[in-house]
Amino acid sequence: MAKNRNLFRLTRLVLLKLPRLFRLFAKFRKPEKRLLIIKTDAIGDYILFRNFISIVNHSEKYKGYEIHLMGNKLWKEIVLNYDINYINKVFLINPDDLYYSPLKTLKLGWHLFRKNYLVVLHPTHARTLIADGLAGLTAAKQIIGFDGDNQRILAKYKVKTDKFYTERLYHPESLSFEFDRSKFFFETILKKSIEINGPTIPVYSTIKNGIIIFPGAGVVKRSWKMDNFLALIKLIQQQTSQPVYLAGGPSEIGIGSYLEENLPRGSVVNKIGKTSLPQLIELIGEASLVIANETSAIHIAAATKTNAVCILGGGHFERFAPYPEYIINKPACVYEKLECYYCNWNCKFITKEDEPYPCISVVSLETVWDTVQSFIS
Repeated sequence: MAKNRNLFRLTRLVLLKLPRLFRLFAKFRKPEKRLLIIKTDAIGDYILFRNFISIVNHSEKYKGYEIHLMGNKLWKEIVLNYDINYINKVFLINPDDLYYSPLKTLKLGWHLFRKNYLVVLHPTHARTLIADGLAGLTAAKQIIGFDGDNQRILAKYKVKTDKFYTERLYHPESLSFEFDRSKFFFETILKKSIEINGPTIPVYSTIKNGIIIFPGAGVVKRSWKMDNFLALIKLIQQQTSQPVYLAGGPSEIGIGSYLEENLPRGSVVNKIGKTSLPQLIELIGEASLVIANETSAIHIAAATKTNAVCILGGGHFERFAPYPEYIINKPACVYEKLECYYCNWNCKFITKEDEPYPCISVVSLETVWDTVQSFIS
């Protein structure tokens, strides 16, 4: 632990101190017509953001610019399969690893500085120390981001990283949904109205068939209980002959095995840990219904115009779900709103390590089944 603390202190030094020095060096160079977009968040965030890359690419304001993207390795396959035509260069990182890798952070910062960007855009409201520091290390002539909040960065660091930005945007308080925030950001930067109303991903299936269950959520405490999913699948199979698929990442393999072992042999198709992200997107695009915790699967379903039922807790309520009413392909969200919603998953209740948070466990099987029935009956 002491070693990790020391490594973090060195990384913090790189992120908070060196941008000032790099900005001094930048006074002696002429910026290139080059733009960097920083978006280092998770898969769901990227799904809600990615459509704006092509809008920047086709914009009059940045016509003739090289467009670079610094993103998260988690969604490498998505950007390379769907968005690479709008980007000249992609840098993909694991942002959490950089906190304890000062030399790697320094090398990346120096690499970004040498790219001599004229403009850096950081359209994430919940800013982080890593993303802020890397933006500062570019020493670009314009560095534009949100003023943001302290959800993912300590106030004592944000006070310092605020100074890296040449412009910080303040969105209306009514904008809490991530897609709307990104839309506001790019409408403000481009000084034009953007005519898209929700995320989209092209899929080529014309027939919607099959029900996909995503029983995991990356974090056990944000996941509806396995036994609830088991009971739900049994109810679904009594109601419809559509095939039922299990899907998710490698961390959910154990959940998939549990469900398979407690269902009749061959009654579900288990694809957990067996699909690439593009394959998963196509699978969701071909389905008639997706049922999931609050995960990227819900946003992929919305983007591929697939019906979805989201079992929703209160940690990020209204930031990622429920979707606003104006979005046509919005998922149906099932939740029981508690007074402690909007906690940013800093739950005040003491629960067992393998138990979900109360805002998840309070969602009943009967309520979810009522919503699912409306799609399959």
